Formats: sequence, C-alpha cells, structure tokens
Amino acid sequence: MGVLGFAFPIVLVVGSFLIGRCHDIQGSISDYYHTAMRDVFVGMLCAIALFLFSYNGYDNRDKIAGMLGCLFALGVAFFPTSIDGSICSVPSSLPVHSIIAKLHFVFATSFFLVLTYFSLFLFTETNKKKPTPQKKKRNSVYVVCGYVMLACIISIALYFFFFEARFPNLATYNPVLWLETLALWAFATSWIIKGELLLKDE
Repeated sequence: MGVLGFAFPIVLVVGSFLIGRCHDIQGSISDYYHTAMRDVFVGMLCAIALFLFSYNGYDNRDKIAGMLGCLFALGVAFFPTSIDGSICSVPSSLPVHSIIAKLHFVFATSFFLVLTYFSLFLFTETNKKKPTPQKKKRNSVYVVCGYVMLACIISIALYFFFFEARFPNLATYNPVLWLETLALWAFATSWIIKGELLLKDE
C-alpha cells in the first residue's frame, strides 16, 4: 500500500511522457484518466481499493474505514473527472457528464478524508496501557502525516472555490497535482510506518 501510494503519481507522469508522448504535466492526478495512462490509473486505484477492502485492523472502525476507502477509491476510478482541453487526451476520451464529474470530486475528497482518518485516529491507537518509545515516535509521524493530508485537502478546496477563477495563472503550476501527490505520499509514509518497516519496536 505504501509503495503504491508513492509510485502512483510518478508512474502516471513518467508513463504519460514515455508511452503517451505527453510532455505536459496534467493539472491533477485524475486528469491522467484521459491520457494513455488510463488503464494504469484505474488499475492502481483498484489495487489500492483491494488493499483497503482486505484491511481488518483491530475493530469495526478499521473495517468500516477500509470498506469506505475501498468504495471511494473505486468511485474515483470509475467516475472520471471532466476533460480539460489542455491535457493530452487519447482519441477514446469522451466528454464527461457534469454529474459524473461532480461525483468524482465527492469520491476523491472522501477518499482523502478516509486516509486522513486512518492516520490521525486509527494508526495512533495502541492496545497497550503504556505505549513503547517507538510507538510514541510512530504516533508523531502519523499525526504529522494526517495534518499534512488535511492541509492538502483544504488547500485543494480553497483553490477550486476561490483561487482558480481569481488567479487563472496559478493553473500553469499544477497546484492540485502537487497537493494530491503530497497527500498521497503523506499517507504512504503513514502506511509504511504502520507496517513497522521503520521505527519498529525492539
């Protein structure tokens, strides 16, 4: 899961450049659905959904969060965003109905909120009365990653609702893509730490 989170945006950007001969970085990760990387985009989201579906954790909250994360990831994959005229769309790309595009936005926002919930509220718990020193360090990482994701979600919302229309030149810097990438990498870090690849208890 952690590896997928780190690799997702990199694979899309590099793959679009090499396979699709698209030299322009897209405005968001979701825009890559309309490029030559569509199958990779959908496939990696389905893989993430499968991991979340199979995640049990310690109690029903973990299972519910995993199921919701799975549902939202599939929603992002199969309810595409609208086509931006500036992207390197493939010939098979068709105009997306506005309702579908809005559902995509809802699914994407909900997906990132579930990932934030994992880091801030589920990963930080312990079944021991006194957490180990390493557990305390891991919890600090979870909290930082959770707030980074939350800040990215809020920043994306502010961009769409306030800054996009007022400052159109911002689009040339692809702020949504970088914020989404940062949020994914923050969660990937949380997941890797949760697996105790780093900061493992002695």
